[in-house]
Amino acid sequence: MAGAAVCFWTARSLGREAVEKLCSKTGLATIERFFERHGDQSVLIARLLPFVSFDFVSYFAGLTSMSFRGFMIATGIGQLPATIVYSYVGGMLTGGAKMLVTALLIFFALAALAVLARQLYREHASRGKEGADTAPVLRQPCRQRSGGSRAVGPDGDR
Repeated sequence: MAGAAVCFWTARSLGREAVEKLCSKTGLATIERFFERHGDQSVLIARLLPFVSFDFVSYFAGLTSMSFRGFMIATGIGQLPATIVYSYVGGMLTGGAKMLVTALLIFFALAALAVLARQLYREHASRGKEGADTAPVLRQPCRQRSGGSRAVGPDGDR
């Protein structure tokens, strides 16, 4: 309900001007008339249908002159059946089903941690490799005519 209210007021306060620029005046007027006559019922029906985007309905209702009170009542009544079904199904998750869901959640969390650890290891290894490529060489051997080799210091002294 809080999310629906936020979307409604966002569209009401910020979205009307943008929509007027994007669509025709007659199209917006037609939608406005439809929501004046059937706004509460259309929001209620849209909330009952699981395939209709929740935010989409809230934004469109906020763009019209539909009252906030009517919108919230229709949203609450429309959400009630889905809330009851979800609560019932969640309550059925006892014993084996509850352990299965818990095990799956733990598995997904561990998989996500493994991917993150792998990524961090690769970044760390690539930084270490870059550092080894650019490390300064302090002493390099050189050959003298006498056959011996002596080390050369950083400033070129032997």
